[in-house]
Amino acid sequence: MISLKNETIAAIATANGIGSIGVIRLSGADALNISLKLTKKSELMPRMATLCKIYSLDGEFLDEAIMIYFKAPASFTGEDVVEFQMHGGYMVARMILNELLSAGARLARGGEFSHRAFLNDKMDLAKANAIQSLINAKSEGAVKILARQMRGDLSKYANELRAELVKTLAFVETSIDYADDDLPSDLMSQISEMLSQNHAKLERIVALSKSRQGLIEGFKIAIVGKPNVGKSSILNALLSYERAIISDEAGTTRDRIEENLNIGTHLVRIIDTAGIRKNAGNVENIGISYSLKAIEEADIVLAVFDGSNFKDEQDERILELVSDLNKKVFFVLNKSDLDIKFELELPDVLKISAKNSTELLVSEIEQYLNSQDSDEIILSSSMQINSCMDASNAIKRALELLNESELELFAYEINSAIKHISMITKPFERNEILDEMFSSFCLGK
Repeated sequence: MISLKNETIAAIATANGIGSIGVIRLSGADALNISLKLTKKSELMPRMATLCKIYSLDGEFLDEAIMIYFKAPASFTGEDVVEFQMHGGYMVARMILNELLSAGARLARGGEFSHRAFLNDKMDLAKANAIQSLINAKSEGAVKILARQMRGDLSKYANELRAELVKTLAFVETSIDYADDDLPSDLMSQISEMLSQNHAKLERIVALSKSRQGLIEGFKIAIVGKPNVGKSSILNALLSYERAIISDEAGTTRDRIEENLNIGTHLVRIIDTAGIRKNAGNVENIGISYSLKAIEEADIVLAVFDGSNFKDEQDERILELVSDLNKKVFFVLNKSDLDIKFELELPDVLKISAKNSTELLVSEIEQYLNSQDSDEIILSSSMQINSCMDASNAIKRALELLNESELELFAYEINSAIKHISMITKPFERNEILDEMFSSFCLGK
């Protein structure tokens, strides 16, 4: 078990504000002794909830709290941990925390409890990332995905792939450093096949994870169209209150308006943008540039057209703008309660009237969001995605070098791939190669 200078750290674990309870956690060698100073007790039974009166160091009564002592190594951090569960509020937890700091604890830095858990082998990097992402989960699908990561599914995936790469590297380094009489004659073809499979696995998980990032981070939906097609009316209808100003005057919306919205089990970020048109003024043009950026950032685009008017050049520009997007686009024909004059062909068009109901649009969006849920393992952070992309690229380069029999450079690229994969779980150690190299030796050799 690793200790960071035996320092005992403390922090309030609940959000700031008024609530029924507040929680303070301590971790470190002196966590129990420091806690006992505030309770006037001589001991706490491990893993038992104990009701205690809490006093300041000068003997003033502060509160009553449930205290739980987790004796090392059976704790979240692997160190002695004491948890205070006191009454919630702005001041009670702060006053008790200040007493703990005066008694010898140090204020914890952000993420330090999880950092200690990692150093003490209580979790790997994949689980640590899952915990942080779970706190910020934007959908039930995200919670299920992250729960699988906390259970160890992603760690198992990464460790299996890493083990295959280590085995490959061990074989190649053996062939470089030792006589190859005892090596399988088809070794290189076996290595090539294994690496091709690993490359395909990484390419698949990266593609799947990129397409599902909205599940973890929250989907962004951009509403776009020319002026006066009803974009702001759709936003207000979806939110069920008047968030955006509605006017027949073109250019009313000049800045992007963003709001959170629950659609089914998903929390989405919906963005109303300035109408895209020619001959706009300087200020409006800035708003249009924001609209184009919103389209780029969004996971889903609502391309809105006015069904009560004939199509024009600006409608065609909007259609051209969204047609080649590599993302989901809903084509919405608004004002469909009026006489339909719009004759531009729109794929899978949704005919609605924001004035009357957006139920059809909400239903279609919800169905699409639900379809993004996945039982497959996916990566939940940009760091993990980048690590897998880098590993995939290194394996691709290694395959090319293998075909050219450049084994030293091949080994370098495999080493690089292993290090990138290891960023998902735990750092790579060189002795893993040695263990694999000698594991197949005969007994007594």
